[in-house]
Amino acid sequence: MNERQGFSVAGIPFIVFCLLLAGSGVFLLLSSAGQEPPALRFFGGVALIALTALFTKGFFQVAPNEGQVVQLFGKYAGTVRDEGLRWTNPFYSRRRVSLRVRNFESGKLKVNDSDGNPIEIAAVVVWQVVDTAEAVFCVDDYENFVHIQSESALRQMAQNYPYDAHDDGKPSLRSHGEVINNHLRDEIQARLEKAGVSVIEARISHLAYAQEIAQAMLQRQQASAIVAARERIVEGAVGMVAMALDRLRQQGVVELDEERKAAMVSNLLVVLCGDRSTQPVVNAGTLYSG
Repeated sequence: MNERQGFSVAGIPFIVFCLLLAGSGVFLLLSSAGQEPPALRFFGGVALIALTALFTKGFFQVAPNEGQVVQLFGKYAGTVRDEGLRWTNPFYSRRRVSLRVRNFESGKLKVNDSDGNPIEIAAVVVWQVVDTAEAVFCVDDYENFVHIQSESALRQMAQNYPYDAHDDGKPSLRSHGEVINNHLRDEIQARLEKAGVSVIEARISHLAYAQEIAQAMLQRQQASAIVAARERIVEGAVGMVAMALDRLRQQGVVELDEERKAAMVSNLLVVLCGDRSTQPVVNAGTLYSG
């Protein structure tokens, strides 16, 4: 079922028409006392006033970014989106549907990522009703439907990615935010299509390891950071040692055999890669004495 334009007319001109109709009815009632036959004017005035009262039931207001779904004895008759005071068939029943952009934050869900690690995840979803007929008639409660289906899509999406990327080419929940958010939005949109809802944006708002493995995973992350830092330190230290040996050879400061070069490299690497400051040892003898 798709949305279509419902019947309505501008309310202000129709108010004038109703006032004229009611005035005619009152005039007939007042003039029925002195005229023959009085019954015809009397019942005519009553009929006009009753008709005016019936017409007044057709007035309603439409706020900006709002739609009024109208039904005639249970049958969908269209949606009125024109702003302001409107008038329609007084036998229509009306239901107000907001077309404004809305958002909500899901609860923290506990799921397993693709590696089987328990994680906590939550998301913020920005959505808007675009088809009022589908929102009202295709699902029972479209707002509740949006919340439940969004959490279902979030759970499904989280199970397709690891928390951390072990391979640089593979996206993960923590490192590839844009890819994850786009996938989440597409997952939610696929579930809400039937409810006449458009998902404008979906973003991860909370992401963490579950409490029972948080400490172990923190230690693993710290170990990975230490290893990465050590790699940089060793790489820099090797470059500095090579530069020092080249400078000594080019400037002819001292001639070192292979054994002394190895000892010098070892000492420099200890100094450059060590966690603590080293104490210098001054050799007062010859190069080949202890």
